Amino acid sequence: MYDYDQGTAFLGEWGPFQRLVFFLLSASIIPNGFNGLSAVFLIDTPEHRCRVPASANLSREWLNASIPLEERGGRQVQQRCRRFSLEAMANFSARNLVPWRDVNLSQVEQEKCLDGWEYSREPYLSTIVSEWDLVCENDWKAPLTTSLFFVGVLIGSFVSGQLSDRFGRKNVLFVTMGVQTGFSFLQIFSTTWEMFSILFLIVGIGQISNYVAAFVLGTEILGKSVRIIYCTLGVCIFYAFGYMLLPLCAYFIRDWRMLLVALTVPGVLYVPLWWFIPESPRWLLSQGRIKEAEDIIRKAAEKNHVAAPDVIFDLIELQDVNSQDQRSYSILDLVRTQNIRCITIMSVILWMVISIGYFGLSLDTPNLHGDIYLNCFLSAVIEVPAYTISWLLLHYLPRRYSMAGVLFLGGCVLLFIQLVPPYLTVFSVTLVMIGKFGITAAFAMVYVYTTELYPTVVRNMGVGASSMASRFGSILSPYFVYLGAYDRFLPYILMGSLTVLAGILTLFLPESYGMPLPDTIEQMLRVKGIKYRNTSKSKRTLKDEEENSVIIKGTTF
Repeated sequence: MYDYDQGTAFLGEWGPFQRLVFFLLSASIIPNGFNGLSAVFLIDTPEHRCRVPASANLSREWLNASIPLEERGGRQVQQRCRRFSLEAMANFSARNLVPWRDVNLSQVEQEKCLDGWEYSREPYLSTIVSEWDLVCENDWKAPLTTSLFFVGVLIGSFVSGQLSDRFGRKNVLFVTMGVQTGFSFLQIFSTTWEMFSILFLIVGIGQISNYVAAFVLGTEILGKSVRIIYCTLGVCIFYAFGYMLLPLCAYFIRDWRMLLVALTVPGVLYVPLWWFIPESPRWLLSQGRIKEAEDIIRKAAEKNHVAAPDVIFDLIELQDVNSQDQRSYSILDLVRTQNIRCITIMSVILWMVISIGYFGLSLDTPNLHGDIYLNCFLSAVIEVPAYTISWLLLHYLPRRYSMAGVLFLGGCVLLFIQLVPPYLTVFSVTLVMIGKFGITAAFAMVYVYTTELYPTVVRNMGVGASSMASRFGSILSPYFVYLGAYDRFLPYILMGSLTVLAGILTLFLPESYGMPLPDTIEQMLRVKGIKYRNTSKSKRTLKDEEENSVIIKGTTF
């Protein structure tokens, strides 16, 4: 509401009440970290080869030679999807012929894995890939499973805002936490790939809805000085802590069903938080429930050991503010003028590319050299300094150059990976982590930057459209990883190139650091390098509006 910050200023900015809300809401994000990227271990593909049944009665020599060889990673290894004709091998074995001495195997007919596959028990005892044979002709199902999770995230992005606006932030927060926990538990009992994937999609809906509800609830309760710390350090770093727990759990639990049990149980521990996390007073005021909002503020004042005034929210003033006639804006206003159209297009591209890079690198950790669990842990740890640096950059440096700088850093090192000799494995992993650092920092900064570019009248729609584009990017990201099966460096080349191009695109965006937030579309900062019609008229209009500007309505974070 218009007078909310002024009306609750007596609470202070960082009392016991605000600290409790800050840490409890941040802690509620931890399950999102390990559930959101659990696909790294649940859907990874272990080493496999065609099964040769014992009923084939092959001699030891022919059993060892039953799988053709291929070059992979610079060495000769057994093929994953082909074997020599079982009928031919049985005939050769019965005649006591010796492979390569009596029979040239390069001329022996090959066939598909008609009897299934044998899977390595290292580093996993089982994944859903080995459970339902999602390999060879069915290998497209593995990235599709991850993409379906992100489709759920996309759906959740659409419905979570509307649900929290109608039913309240707190109610939606705990219901969607229950959806995430409950349907993750049901996945344990999946009997088919289709069942697992549908449940995974629903988990995605709950995961993002929980995240958005906690994000909004925190920004509406906390004061201005704490809000940006909560958005960049609180939510993001606790998400990274959850991400760090994922490889630790997976290291000790190698079976995918038992791993899901371990990742699901912590969700139950959040039930008691219902009695400690309050509803958003701002939302209660918007619903006309002024008495409930005042009760929450008075309890907060009691926890902060400050005296609350007799009247916190003036009913008449609130009614006057709510009754003001305001123009209705639609999604079409995001492309109404040349300037806002350019900003919208560039924001959509920027968010999509950053999302592809972030999730692509996160999901690609099993394909890196070295220990998969250590690599995943490093991928999570690198996010902590990335979020910290992004917070410092947002405070002290211009947005445009900060964003472009971290994107150039992330993109250039990813492009450089293809030039690293194969024996420098540690160096190549280090470059991947530096790339993840740059893209993660950009991901944290783009929220604030986009919020500052759009005017108040369409800010929610602008950020929402950009966020939707990032969901499409996350849906595509598993297929960037999938391309690594054809060329190990292709995902890095594509993600690096797109990230560098996004960095160049950022330089054309207007600079918002230290500038007042725009109220109207006419007050928006101008995109660099574009000629506008009626420039003098626009300048006069902008000057007049700035002289007569009012305090921005709504919450800014």
